[in-house]
Amino acid sequence: MSVPKFTVPALILLAAGGCARTGEITEGGISAVRTACPTVAIPAGLGDVTLFDPATSREAEAIDVVATITNVQPTCNDAGAQVVTNIKFDVLARRRDAGPARDVVLPYFLTVVRGGTKVEAKRVSNITLHFEAGQIRASAVGSATSSVSHAAATLPDDVRRRLTEKRKAGEQSAATDPLSDPTVRSAVLSATFEALIGFQLTEDQLKYNATR
Repeated sequence: MSVPKFTVPALILLAAGGCARTGEITEGGISAVRTACPTVAIPAGLGDVTLFDPATSREAEAIDVVATITNVQPTCNDAGAQVVTNIKFDVLARRRDAGPARDVVLPYFLTVVRGGTKVEAKRVSNITLHFEAGQIRASAVGSATSSVSHAAATLPDDVRRRLTEKRKAGEQSAATDPLSDPTVRSAVLSATFEALIGFQLTEDQLKYNATR
């Protein structure tokens, strides 16, 4: 599938999402590559989790296990009616005590968000971290898959034309950001999807991540 280039006024970069995006300065502005693929990211505050023992304590010496999601690697296929993104990631963990072998099961989620605010789908899965006897570190590989309608992630032709029309310096159109038009902005947001990966935290865990 061909990947359209949007040229917008200088210093305004269309951050409309996609699993591949590049930018370069061109005549008339900055071009940004947009695909139907969703942006894949870890939401702030949801990429790590801390377990305590005892569970009600929040003292540093009570920290039992700390785990982090890292190395997120999406692979997107937008050739069909559905835009399918397969996501792999690593979970790295450390425990307080190098005791006997132990398994720790942590829930994580994949959420598909449209337009930055609307949740289209959410799936919760589990990942198991195995600590070998005498070891304080463990790792595991997680995976998730998102699917988005290609039609929903494609801009209408009239909006595409507005964004890709060539603008020359000195002309009024060169000084006007097409995204300042509510109709254009709304269409871009509606066609923009994100696939968000993170730990499924409890209220207490969310509060701890926000205040530590």
